[in-house]
Amino acid sequence: MSTLPGLATDLVDGVDALFLFSPSGSYYERATELEDTDVVVVAQENAVGADEFVELPLEFAEVTERVRFGIEGALDEGLVEDGELLACATSVFGDDIDTMSRVRADESAHSGIYDLFVNSRADPSVIRDVLDVVIELGRKGQKGKPVGALFVVGDAGKVMNKSRPLSYNPFEKSHVHVGDPIVNVMLKEFSRLDGAFVITDSGKIASAYRYLEPSAEGVDIPKGLGTRHMAAASITRDTNAVSVVLSESDGLVRAFKGGELVLELDPEAY
Repeated sequence: MSTLPGLATDLVDGVDALFLFSPSGSYYERATELEDTDVVVVAQENAVGADEFVELPLEFAEVTERVRFGIEGALDEGLVEDGELLACATSVFGDDIDTMSRVRADESAHSGIYDLFVNSRADPSVIRDVLDVVIELGRKGQKGKPVGALFVVGDAGKVMNKSRPLSYNPFEKSHVHVGDPIVNVMLKEFSRLDGAFVITDSGKIASAYRYLEPSAEGVDIPKGLGTRHMAAASITRDTNAVSVVLSESDGLVRAFKGGELVLELDPEAY
């Protein structure tokens, strides 16, 4: 007959690594006493001095997002390999670790989101807020119809110098930031019009309706992508910004950094 400890043992049996999400020092010390199991700490700071550490640049309310982000970071850092079994210990109901899950590292699910969050000039929370807007816009469209959109995030001064206005800038004298629910509604409404949104490192919306004018020479994007994607890639090659694009034709969200495509995801599946 099965016992509760036996079922718990089945959950962690045969795992290749134990992932600890923001553990206390005592919990980490106990974990390092395990034999034949690598221990990876995922947290905002390496407060326990772990040898294998994945930076968590911001808090994730959803445990699934937290775990997915940590595993992608570990794949990026070479701390785990595709197909390895992982036990993930995290907190759900309080500050202490209280939940264990069994997950397999899957390179095919690698989205590029870890690199985008950790290695961009803009604050990671701003990147997340922009992605949230674009993903929701991809799911719902504008009044039920598919829509395209382009957000350029970070290094706003240089971006403004390499672009020109297509129309009056509704944010010229405002101090609103992406992530505010009312502002997000405005962004979704304005997205049906031409031009890019320009957003500062801290999330302030510098402008809407910008026509990007960077040089496209030497920029290579996947076949089938149009001028909006070319402009998005080019502006990140000429500045330290990142671009997030929603394609009206195929509905996918793509991000560019350093002139290259670094992220592609389906809003309906994310």
